[in-house]
Amino acid sequence: MTIYQDGNKNSRPIIFIHGFPYDHFLWEDLISILKNNYFCITFDLQGLGQTPAGDGQYTIESFVDDIENLMVEMNLNKPVLCGISMGGYISFRAVERMHGKFGAVIFCDTKPQADDNAAKIKRAEGIKKINTIGVQKFVEDFVPTCFAEESIKKLGNKYLTILERSKTFSPVGVKGCLLAMAGRTDTTPYLEEIKIPSLFVCGEKDNFTPPEQMKKYADKVSNSKFVVVSKVGHMSPVENPEFVAEAIHKFLSSY
Repeated sequence: MTIYQDGNKNSRPIIFIHGFPYDHFLWEDLISILKNNYFCITFDLQGLGQTPAGDGQYTIESFVDDIENLMVEMNLNKPVLCGISMGGYISFRAVERMHGKFGAVIFCDTKPQADDNAAKIKRAEGIKKINTIGVQKFVEDFVPTCFAEESIKKLGNKYLTILERSKTFSPVGVKGCLLAMAGRTDTTPYLEEIKIPSLFVCGEKDNFTPPEQMKKYADKVSNSKFVVVSKVGHMSPVENPEFVAEAIHKFLSSY
């Protein structure tokens, strides 16, 4: 994986896992705030950003393998895990598999549920779309649905940069991520077993994982906090990084 580091290595480590179909750049503004107090680590998932696509045969389990290897190679002691959207799917499974290895977890605009049949068919349609009209058109149609309309206007060039970066990613990598998401396990039953401090963050206008849905998941975790970010969509740490950074810092400072 292509790994990026920011902040003081002696500070509390946070591993950031980006969503689909993005790369580490998604976290840039949030990390620019948090790096003053934390050791921030991010990377590009297989097939996205600068990490090679390989054969495109990904699973959420293989992404968790990458997290585990990163923790070993960097000798990280109980890092905080922070994932958004697909990065959240990976985070739920990572916590389920390696619960004792994390100090806390932050779930942004995501859910523990596996895809139902309708969602699996939609993933398949996405792969077909990439095969027929190309990854650029797929990205152009998909990315705007992740952001609130007012956020797209407010972010301006930032949004355009995120969009253009995603359009350059390997079709093999993007399709591989769709397959991984469609095949993921359901970690909902494990929520009640999570004992580490957990923060759930959700955009008020998130159409993929609405606040009322995320609140139900948060309520199943005994040691959890739930925060709604007003006037933003599915990319809350990108759409309002200042608010989310403050929420994360307040959450981590309490443990």
